[in-house]
Amino acid sequence: MIKKIIKKALSGIILNPEEIKLLFKVPLFSYEWAMIQSASRQMCENASNGFAEVHAQVGLDIARCPRNCKFCSFASCNKVFNETIELSVEEVVKRSMEFENDGANAIYLMSTARYAFEKFIDISQEVRKSLRPDTILIANVDDFSEKQAFKLKDSGFSGIYHAVRMGEGKDTKIPPEKRIQTFKNARAAGLTIGTCVEPIGKEHSVDELVEKTIITREIKPAFSGAMRRIPIPGTEKEKYGKLSEAKMAHIVAVVRLATGYSIPGNCTHEPNVISISAGANLIWAESGSNPRDTEKDTEGKRGLTVQQCRELFNEAEWKVLTGPSKFFQP
Repeated sequence: MIKKIIKKALSGIILNPEEIKLLFKVPLFSYEWAMIQSASRQMCENASNGFAEVHAQVGLDIARCPRNCKFCSFASCNKVFNETIELSVEEVVKRSMEFENDGANAIYLMSTARYAFEKFIDISQEVRKSLRPDTILIANVDDFSEKQAFKLKDSGFSGIYHAVRMGEGKDTKIPPEKRIQTFKNARAAGLTIGTCVEPIGKEHSVDELVEKTIITREIKPAFSGAMRRIPIPGTEKEKYGKLSEAKMAHIVAVVRLATGYSIPGNCTHEPNVISISAGANLIWAESGSNPRDTEKDTEGKRGLTVQQCRELFNEAEWKVLTGPSKFFQP
């Protein structure tokens, strides 16, 4: 049965929920586990013309965020950070230009939900003016209205990163419907969407993995993929630990087969060779704030550099794209 499902996916036929569920249930290190990863790599290379991409994110602020996502170091309920820190316009521009010079294929600007939208727009416009015209700029921000989506587009953003997270509405104060409406708002403004199945913990069921995978597929994003949850010390989620990279490689591969050839990108986060080998063609370098880090600046800590990301792709025998992202091209 597993071989038939893999063959169906490779033939370009969309898998149904029950087939995706069966793939997720395959035991680690089994023959079928290896087959799924091999097929995922084959599909991913085909979907992206054999190239992987390194994107880079600058975190603009650290603050106690009112959304209270239990897996996030910024959440007010987790009490990790007791002060508000915001990068200056000059610092955001400097870090963005450094990522561009290092060869990042796209640059993301991320802020917490308490960060003023108009301030984000003002800083983004300064960043846009400082980058090359063809450099891809992506927004990773709180939910926004259709009017705000057009402001993002007019400020020079090609797309957004957004997701309906695991446990959304239970582990967060954000209704899933609100996240989905933001997808629609972005589409209305002509913004391309990047997303993935995240953040995955040991306690999450196969049924929820299937549900979130189908959500990512249905919004027709530039990329999907998967991210494991990094446990923040002292928080409610710490007791669950984290998934192994071997398990993540399996999840990344199943998501790739489930989303099909029309979605060129398949990410893994945080970057690891086994998931890249198994069909992830997108990873991130990071600087500034990081919702998975307890340090004020993730650069040199959890956050990798563009060069380190390239080296991981080299270890997994991927060719890395030079120039602007192909995933976010119109």
